[in-house]
Amino acid sequence: MSAVAIKVLSAGAVKSPVAALVDAYANQTGAKVEISYGTMGLLQEKLAAGERADVMIATVEVLTELEKQGKIAPGSRAALGEIGVGVAVRADAPLPDISTPEAFKQAVLKAKSIVYVDPTKGTSGKHFAGVLQRLGIADAVKSKTVLRAGGYALEAVATGEAEIGVQQTSEILPVKGIKFVGPLPGELQKITTYSAAIMNGAGSAEAASAFIRYLTGKDGRAMFAAKGFAAPVG
Repeated sequence: MSAVAIKVLSAGAVKSPVAALVDAYANQTGAKVEISYGTMGLLQEKLAAGERADVMIATVEVLTELEKQGKIAPGSRAALGEIGVGVAVRADAPLPDISTPEAFKQAVLKAKSIVYVDPTKGTSGKHFAGVLQRLGIADAVKSKTVLRAGGYALEAVATGEAEIGVQQTSEILPVKGIKFVGPLPGELQKITTYSAAIMNGAGSAEAASAFIRYLTGKDGRAMFAAKGFAAPVG
């Protein structure tokens, strides 16, 4: 296994648990894992441009589409965990009331600025843009909105560039200098399931399968839980 190199394309939302698991897996097996993180939009752009990978970690929706395109090995998908969308403010700021959709709406309207992921790039951004439309405040907050292409978008809250931020919880918790307020309330919430799958044309399907088994095994489940993910249903 020491000579095997596994190339992985992964959603940024699972970076916190996956990065830790990659290091542990490499130490235990000697396998070399090369991993690139990005938003769903960026990963799809890379694949469209011809980039090769052995394993893809993405949302169920994206993997389903890739399987239809013949890019994913049928039957190779394995669920890793579920995560919701949350809200955060600076560590020294008072906690806004987001207990109900109306309370959250007022908190966003009162905030001087707000940050989230560019809707054309990532899952949480696309969902939150829809939330703003649903609440009828998309135009009202447009001028005070800061968009990020991906990564830990709420670093903008820590630096004071934005007063309040919205992103998947797993991408909020690792950011220093901010405070987690809570999940989006009620019907505004979106729970996303992330899964891993073997790409067609993988250099070593056996090595890719072994890596996925590790991610979904005891150590993998424990790490995902420690990073805020719920166990996948089913």
